[in-house]
Amino acid sequence: MIHKLLIAYDGSDSARAAFEFALDLAGKYGAELHVLAVARPPEFGEEVETEAVIEQSRRHHAHLLHPLKSRVSGLTAHFEVRVGHPAETIVLYAEDHGIDHIVVGHRGRGLFERWLLGSVARQVIAYAPCAVTVVRPRG
Repeated sequence: MIHKLLIAYDGSDSARAAFEFALDLAGKYGAELHVLAVARPPEFGEEVETEAVIEQSRRHHAHLLHPLKSRVSGLTAHFEVRVGHPAETIVLYAEDHGIDHIVVGHRGRGLFERWLLGSVARQVIAYAPCAVTVVRPRG
């Protein structure tokens, strides 16, 4: 049984497909829905004003979550923006909140890019304390 469902959301096509999947799943199980957007901090060595970049990223991600709030009527839902490495932040959030199931989008990178760079979905699958569903965008 799924009681708490986490969707990692970044506004991409795959994240939108994952949100639709998670919304449907939460409705079927009557699960509490957690929607998490992760603002990635600047990489070390970048010559930027770190706090300003992080704050701008937080506002951007909060703006991405805003239209989703009206879509979850009838469900208990939590929306949050955190700063950090996406996969690590998703896994830690799941552990901290007793999440039963995580839903993430698939970026659709080519085989070489996935091998070279890895993927957030792959890292979440490897370290998550619960079941993970990876959703590909349609088309």
